[in-house]
Amino acid sequence: MSLSELLGSVIQAGMTASTSDRLRNSLAGGSADSGGLLENLASMLGGAGSGSGGLLDNLSSMLGGASGGGLGGLLGSVLGEAEQAVGGRDNLALGGLGALAGALLGGGGKSMGGAIGGGLLALLGAMAFRALRAAGAETADVPIGLMEPKTDADRRRLEEHAELILKAMINAAKADGQIDQGEVQRIIGKLQEDGIDQNEQQFIIMEMQKPMQTERLIAAARGRREVAAEIYAASLLAIEVDTPAEKEYLNQLEAGLGLTSEVTQQIRGFTGV
Repeated sequence: MSLSELLGSVIQAGMTASTSDRLRNSLAGGSADSGGLLENLASMLGGAGSGSGGLLDNLSSMLGGASGGGLGGLLGSVLGEAEQAVGGRDNLALGGLGALAGALLGGGGKSMGGAIGGGLLALLGAMAFRALRAAGAETADVPIGLMEPKTDADRRRLEEHAELILKAMINAAKADGQIDQGEVQRIIGKLQEDGIDQNEQQFIIMEMQKPMQTERLIAAARGRREVAAEIYAASLLAIEVDTPAEKEYLNQLEAGLGLTSEVTQQIRGFTGV
């Protein structure tokens, strides 16, 4: 079972009506003078500039940015730091970020599911890395999802992390009660459309039917503040945060994960919550 592929399909289906908007906010938000997603992906992926008429121009238009790299945003301010921390851009998961960006334009089929899932892990890693550093954690490590896997051991760790993030999103969706049956059918329909097999579909259904496992999630992140911040960010992608139960759930996560309000406010700002 490829957990990254499953995660990619689920994120394309959208855990909530706001999921895509929050992804766009995370990719495009921030100050215009920090250097943005378009600028960084164009240079780091070796793509053409604003005259190419391809993904970068289309993404710029969709996200409301200026063509040629004037967007600014989270990735613009984090990729440079992360590149230095991991010893070069070849060690960053830039291809997955490009796949995720393309999915926001309506692209990405079955063959892209794993790349989109990897892109989500990279984006969550970028949010966690930036939020922790902005809150004064100068020694924050680069999260696993933001690093390009080089070995089989790296890939196994990334798959384990994808499973944790997927479970965190599903758990958050249960915060105000049982997941709506319409949401279940929409997500399963997307998995079927992407050719996800019956066993993997059943895995998602079973996770949706389980009781909440908040304490297990908190325990899995104990001593790993980057993972804690990613779980919080993933949860924001999975719920609307428009009910008292959902707000209480986020408060419970913040306290249980040991995150400061400065870190969680940074992450909320990235997602536009």
